[in-house]
Amino acid sequence: MGDMSELQQRELGLQGMGTSLLRKEDARFIRGQGSYVDDIKLPGMLFGAVVRSPYAHARIKSIDKSKALAAPGVVAVLTADDLKPVNLHWMPTLGGDVQAVLADKKVCFQMQEVAMVLGTDRYAAADGAALVEVDYEELPAIVDPKKSMTPDAVIIREDIADKTEVGHGPRTHPNHIFTWEAGDKAAADAAFANAEITVREEILNPRVHPCPLETCGCVASFNKATGYLTVYMTTQAPHLVRTVLAMLSGVAESKIRVVGGDIGGGFGNKVPVYPGYVVAIVASIVTGVPVKWIESRIDNISTTGFARDYHGVGELAADSQGRIKGLRFTALADHGAFNSHVSATKLPAGLFSICTGSYAIPNAYCRVDAVYTNKAPGGVAYRCSLRVTEAVYLIERMMDILALKLGVDKAEIRRRNFVKTEQFPYTTSLGWTLDSGNYEPALDKVLKACDYEGLRKEQAARRADPNSETLMGIGLATFTEIVGAGPTKVCDILGIGLFDSCEIRVHPTGGVIARLGTMTQGQGHATTYAQIIATELGLPASDIVVEEGDTDKAPYGAGTWGSRSTPVSGAATAMAARKIKDKAKKIAAHLLEVAEGDLEWEIDRFKVKGNPTAAKTMKEICMVSHTGNLPAGMEQGLNAVAYYDPPNMTYPFGTYLCVVDVDKFTGVVSVRRFYALDDCGTRINPMVIEGQIHGGLTEAFAVAMGQQIPFDENGNHLGNSLMDYFLPTSMETPHWETDHTVTPCPHHPIGAKGVAESPHVGGIPCFSNAVIDAFSHLGVTHMDMPHTSYRVWKQCHALGIDQRT
Repeated sequence: MGDMSELQQRELGLQGMGTSLLRKEDARFIRGQGSYVDDIKLPGMLFGAVVRSPYAHARIKSIDKSKALAAPGVVAVLTADDLKPVNLHWMPTLGGDVQAVLADKKVCFQMQEVAMVLGTDRYAAADGAALVEVDYEELPAIVDPKKSMTPDAVIIREDIADKTEVGHGPRTHPNHIFTWEAGDKAAADAAFANAEITVREEILNPRVHPCPLETCGCVASFNKATGYLTVYMTTQAPHLVRTVLAMLSGVAESKIRVVGGDIGGGFGNKVPVYPGYVVAIVASIVTGVPVKWIESRIDNISTTGFARDYHGVGELAADSQGRIKGLRFTALADHGAFNSHVSATKLPAGLFSICTGSYAIPNAYCRVDAVYTNKAPGGVAYRCSLRVTEAVYLIERMMDILALKLGVDKAEIRRRNFVKTEQFPYTTSLGWTLDSGNYEPALDKVLKACDYEGLRKEQAARRADPNSETLMGIGLATFTEIVGAGPTKVCDILGIGLFDSCEIRVHPTGGVIARLGTMTQGQGHATTYAQIIATELGLPASDIVVEEGDTDKAPYGAGTWGSRSTPVSGAATAMAARKIKDKAKKIAAHLLEVAEGDLEWEIDRFKVKGNPTAAKTMKEICMVSHTGNLPAGMEQGLNAVAYYDPPNMTYPFGTYLCVVDVDKFTGVVSVRRFYALDDCGTRINPMVIEGQIHGGLTEAFAVAMGQQIPFDENGNHLGNSLMDYFLPTSMETPHWETDHTVTPCPHHPIGAKGVAESPHVGGIPCFSNAVIDAFSHLGVTHMDMPHTSYRVWKQCHALGIDQRT
């Protein structure tokens, strides 16, 4: 062994895994040197502006382009009729449906795309869009999914009214999309029939929107001479989009380049292919010049992928001690006018079947019915894997409701039902194999850190005080998430497996370029991937460059969404690095004239066992790998590509505790304390993890306390600007306390699980549980989100506690 200070110095110099390395990306961004889609300026570029429907449901009787075409700077006006000759007036969705690119004879949601005006600048295009005259015949609209399948319900999708299925099994009504089930219904029903205690609650996950800082847009540039199409766009999955564009356009995939560039936030909103992209591409193919389309904030909130809109019913069956014997969860999913919900082919309801959570529930059954309504399509995974937030919200709310009925403490009811540490790997009654977990110590750590017993005593005293002006609520969530969409045996989109990839090239002097199939949107990939390589190869992270988002450079991958970057691409990165390391070991053995088995690895070099002075550093090996002094038959260079198809998902977990004070007279909810403990397995960069948790908790706070996309009975959008839609600023955001435990994932090459979505998934039920707990002693078992001051005051008013005496 060498001197410890020397070893530590070498390890510190690498800045590998476990180091709180400052993000490499930030120096560029804080200098204003980012390159976003709207920064792209190409010679001769036209600008597109979309004409949108003011009605949620209407027939298009006629479209008059004449005034628009006569306007200065307007070059063309495209409608569905203009796209029909190239068969691009409809497009496939990632949910197995088809969607109108531009409305064909009928609009099915307010703000649906009807036409695109091309202008020499964005102002000319916008002026032209205002001059397009569309004659509509308004039709009755359906906005309540519970009315979608009534016998007299208006048919929303006349184009598929006679189809018995639309990609996911038989339909029972023209407005029905699919029915999906998991678990053993008979066993679950038997558990309820024999149960000593049962609870049931209707629980809504309201429609919300990810609302990333940057809206969606693209610049499409088709070269008629070469037949090559380049698209700069806001996408979380460049390769998947390239494949979809090839399927749509007929352009060979080898002649399509998709470039992600810098992305100003995604959160699931930038996974789908939107009509604006397609029309811009068609316009460029037809005109032979670049076309830019950038949507407005109102367009983004109104029409791009929403999240949630899950109308759930939760049921638990338990014995008298609160040990759960059965679970039944059903949900009615509002998918809007087209099923563009991003989902794996085999999992149309996403990963909703993770709804058993952290608990050993022997019998479970869940069912989801998806329907069409006259709302914008979507159903994206807003900072979660597909439908995981809805599942976790249901189980965590139901745990509180069961505890309340039994008169058992809410921490204790969870403890009694945890999957025990010695039970892992544990296969749930809905079929997922939880590979690792350590739930009870995590709960105990949080309860102790927050003095849970003292908080309950304070709450009891507050409740006993008739003069108290506030109610005190304590929320808990002990959640398990499922992330890392990847196992091709389970997950694919449009038939493409959700594996991922990494290519590593090592230069003679030890510099490294790594190219990956993911797409960063602020997660710090350039830093964390470099740290994985630094640890694996013993080369400094500062000398490692990470590139993503350009399909002409990176190997094929499924992109960044569903918290899959670290679980899938992080694994591919480690595997590629290990291929290089294996070759480097052969070179080191050759140079040191020993067998490979005589070598051991130490931080950044191979050493001869028992002779520590005989060693070769990786930098020395990098140089030699580009010479002729190599083992017989070995090629020069240190390059490798790895494609990783994970054997299982990963299952990060956490315990969150929230304390709120509710003003009985105004309904204002003050978050006094929020303590979040996460277990994401091996921690690559603690500082990046902290930032991801802060961001996820802030979005959880937004969803629980203020976000909702409302509609009136005619399908009019009532909250599509930031004047109406709640995005918390630093003024509203609570202070976050964070903590962690480490339970490595046993099947991941570096033991990592992913973390960015966990705070969103676990934070939402924790906030809700805290608010509802404030009223639980008054007989309240549930209150739907969002918990705005007005809605909370209405609950106070209904209970008669809002009057001063």
